[in-house]
This record gives sequence, structure tokens and C-alpha cells, in this order.
Amino acid sequence: MIGIFDSGVGGMSVLKEIRKILPDEPVVYYADTAHCPYGEKSREYIIERARFITETLMARGASVIVVACNTATAAAIATLRQEYPETPFIGMEPAIKPAALSTKTDVVGVLATAGTLKAQKYIDTREQYSEGIKVVEHIGQGFVELVEKGTLTGSEAEKVVEASLNPLLDEGADVIVLGCTHYPFLSQTIQKVAQTTHPERSIQVIDPAPAVAKQLVKVMTEKGLFGTESEHSETVIMSSSDASVAEDFYRHNVLNSNADNNTF
Repeated sequence: MIGIFDSGVGGMSVLKEIRKILPDEPVVYYADTAHCPYGEKSREYIIERARFITETLMARGASVIVVACNTATAAAIATLRQEYPETPFIGMEPAIKPAALSTKTDVVGVLATAGTLKAQKYIDTREQYSEGIKVVEHIGQGFVELVEKGTLTGSEAEKVVEASLNPLLDEGADVIVLGCTHYPFLSQTIQKVAQTTHPERSIQVIDPAPAVAKQLVKVMTEKGLFGTESEHSETVIMSSSDASVAEDFYRHNVLNSNADNNTF
């Protein structure tokens, strides 16, 4: 079984990509909505939550765990790998490299949480791949809250997105890196705002979730973790608060015909 967790429902953007290429593997997803968002919380707090969730997922049978949260990856994945050496962990990678290769204006914009932007992992990646380009950053203020309540489009979402996106576009960014797994659910609104406020420029939005799904397949292949043909591709949704909220979000924004059997 594949275990996946995030501070809330945002990590379902990664679950969605995993389901596209692994439709037959059982999955258990944990939304830590009672403690969401992680962005402003301390490293110690996030490690404590990540440890608890890891043990919860392992108790449900997870043999590989995807930390589908940029902030939790930066704060806790090294600790998790040290404390649970028999369990492979796949984390989120800052997508600076593909953005640097794609930009035509030599300006890359990064939308992320405060926790991600100040993490050493992000800083190191930015320094490694930003030679010859300008990287501009902004916290996606209110983005996580929008996604958690399911407000992905419409005037409210556009107003919130515009406030954080436009400073990057005003600097000349033509590639936007989404540095939080919640943010891909706002991609449609991000594109709409960009086209409305800067119609002269084609904007590319980079979602790291597909790359994470491919890395999961690679790790599971190397470790021999694929299930037998007799197993069912159930998706179990768990939450630290009202699981029905996460279940509803999953049904409306992730569930598709590739998932045979879904239980909650």
C-alpha cells in the first residue's frame, strides 16, 4: 500500500498524478486538516506531526510513503528517513531546474509557503539552478485556505491569487513554479489571472506532482513494492479532523474512472 500525507487536501494533487500512472495500487491518504496549514509552524512541530502520521500510515499497511507537502518535506523528511530506515520516503522537489530551462524572459517566479521559501533545501536548489536567471518569490497568501474550503475558481479565488501572482508577473516572470501541493488546484485561476493582467505574455505553470509520481514508480520498482494482481486499488481517505470534508474534496477534484474501488 502507498501512503500519502499532507497538511490538508493539497497533497491530493500528487495523489491525482499517482492514480494516473498507478491505477491498480492501494492507497491510503492522510489529510492533517486539524493542523493545517503547516507553512508558518515550527520545524519541530511539523516533525512531530510527520512522525505521528507516518506511524498511522504504516499501521494501515503503507510500505512506501509520499510526503506530498513541500513544507513537510523540507522540515521532516530527513528525520523520517533516519528514524524509519526500512520505509522509502518520496518528497517534493523545488522545480527550479525545469523552470530555468523553460523561461524565455530569464525570470522565474516561485509561489510557495513561508516554510518552503526559508528551507535550506529550497535555497540550495535555487542557488544551484538560478545562474543567469532571476528568481522572484512570493508567499501564496490565502491559497491554502481557498483550496481547503474548495474555492478554486470565481471572483474570490481570482482576487486572492492576483495579490500574490501579480508581483511575480510585474517582475517579468514567464514561468511560475508552484511550491506547495495545494496550489495546483488553483492552476486554472492562476492562468486566468495571468492572461487578464498580463495578456502580452504567455505564462507557463509548473506543477511538480507528475515528477513525484514518476519517482514513486521508480522507487517501488527498485524495492519490489508493487502489489499482486489479486489486490484491489482501493483509496482510503483519513483525516485528523472531519474526514468527510477530505472525502468530498477527493470525490469532486481527484476521483476518476481509473480508480476502480474507493472506500473511506
